[in-house]
Amino acid sequence: MNQPRHAGRPYPSPSWLDDARFYEIYPQSFADSNGDGIGDIPGAAAKLDYIRGLGCNALWLNPCFDSPFRDAGYDVRDYTTVAPRYGTNEDLAALFAAAHERGMHVLLDLVPGHTSEEHPWFAASARADPADRRTATGEDVSNRYIWTDSWISAADGLPFVAGETERNGTYVLNFFKCQPALNYGFAHPRRAWQSPALGPDALATCGAMLDVMRFWLSRGADGFRVDMADSLVKGDDEGKPYTIRTWQYLFSRIRPEFPEAAFVSEWGRPRESMEAGFDMDFYLDWRWDGKPNGYNRLLRDTDDPLSRDGDRSYFNADSGASIRPFLDDYLPQLRAAEAHGGRFDLITCNHDTPRTAQRLTERELKVAYGMILTMPGCPFIYYGDEIGMRYRPLPTFEGGYARTGSRTPMQWGAGGGKDGIGDSRYLSADPAPDAPTVASESARDDSLYQWVRGVLALREAHPALRSSAGFEVVATPERGRAFAFLRTRTATGDADADDAAGERLLVAMNPGRGRETIAVPSGERGPGRGASSGPLLQCGDAHAAIGADGNGRLTLGPQSFAVFAW
Repeated sequence: MNQPRHAGRPYPSPSWLDDARFYEIYPQSFADSNGDGIGDIPGAAAKLDYIRGLGCNALWLNPCFDSPFRDAGYDVRDYTTVAPRYGTNEDLAALFAAAHERGMHVLLDLVPGHTSEEHPWFAASARADPADRRTATGEDVSNRYIWTDSWISAADGLPFVAGETERNGTYVLNFFKCQPALNYGFAHPRRAWQSPALGPDALATCGAMLDVMRFWLSRGADGFRVDMADSLVKGDDEGKPYTIRTWQYLFSRIRPEFPEAAFVSEWGRPRESMEAGFDMDFYLDWRWDGKPNGYNRLLRDTDDPLSRDGDRSYFNADSGASIRPFLDDYLPQLRAAEAHGGRFDLITCNHDTPRTAQRLTERELKVAYGMILTMPGCPFIYYGDEIGMRYRPLPTFEGGYARTGSRTPMQWGAGGGKDGIGDSRYLSADPAPDAPTVASESARDDSLYQWVRGVLALREAHPALRSSAGFEVVATPERGRAFAFLRTRTATGDADADDAAGERLLVAMNPGRGRETIAVPSGERGPGRGASSGPLLQCGDAHAAIGADGNGRLTLGPQSFAVFAW
């Protein structure tokens, strides 16, 4: 059953998102089924039981479409063909089916803003004679990309390339030289070659992207993570109103056809992305000119994310940082997402973000992942984070630059070496003697891997930890490291529902090195109340009590995390 509609949201989110716990797979680095030294889709399918056993029931698969791989697949040459190095379209359909058999869902990575310069659309649009600018199917793509009307035009301040094609014009770029921007129009056209947002040219581009969505949704995909979702319309105003209207148009066409499809945006501003119609938005790791956003304050509050020196992040045991700056940034965005019936999602890391294990200790990561995996929204675990894989300072490869070191092969171990991808021709795995592997960490009772499994199992078992369950901050001392919040699920009134009676869970942590005691609301669980039976989950020393005055007291030992039935 779909969730209720919210004001300004004509299409409800699919109900399966309420209990979704995502695992991000970078396909070229995850699992190799044929021994050619690069990960592939059959390899990923063979690891579904591992992912489900970890506690994740949904996947985000990074781009797997045909590409020259100058930007690791974010330069798409053919949206409807799986890259041969990963397998076939049939292999991807088989992955969908195998995931569905296990009660899992799969999101593909959609790159709607640009293609590779080798895409047939671009090749046709670059021809000199307008009459020749048609694809093999006869579609006119003369205005599928943003072309100026002269070979010496400077593209009105936008990044551009000149002199590469026979067409008398320059073309606008989105990112790398190999990524010409698709034409979704301009908010305020000023030149003859600039077409309006949602005008005929922009709508033709929208139609082409809708065809891509339909192609994969009809073959079993469960939705899309959308790359650079806020970048479609050029020259957009503050708040992205024209890009928002463009997505509203796209969703008005695709959602009635596929109401159970989910869409998560790389946007980072849920007030805008939810109005656009997305189900979820990522809390992106932003740090510009040394100024961190809330997410950066949690895990990477340093200008050198590979070094512990000078790191002021909340989960660094030695930083002395309070949770309050994070909350100041996070809470308004969470409430904006909730107001639109959407979700604001936290990640452990992703393919664009430095891993933290080389800078934070295992104990610090346990506290950090305890919080991330019990917060509102759908949690996303980046492959290898569950075993503490480290960032590797490597030369750029396939356009990765500084991101390359977070994209190394999954370290499976036990028969496959550290990388599990034989002699990898993508990137080499961590060669250090103490490099963690799935084999080593799953065999250790107190490992980060076992902790992540425990937190995800708790999340799966408790309705109060569902993505849309209530969130209330109850303790943020002005001086101190502690943080506590309540997650609540109200009673449904349905005697057959697992959350019919409602539920309250108290989540508390102290990432610092000293013991702290904080006041919390009194519990509501009968005789003894509060945590009379002890924590449901615990790392370090933590205990709760209800005082004679009826108020709650929570004592948290150094570097502790706990969840109480409350």
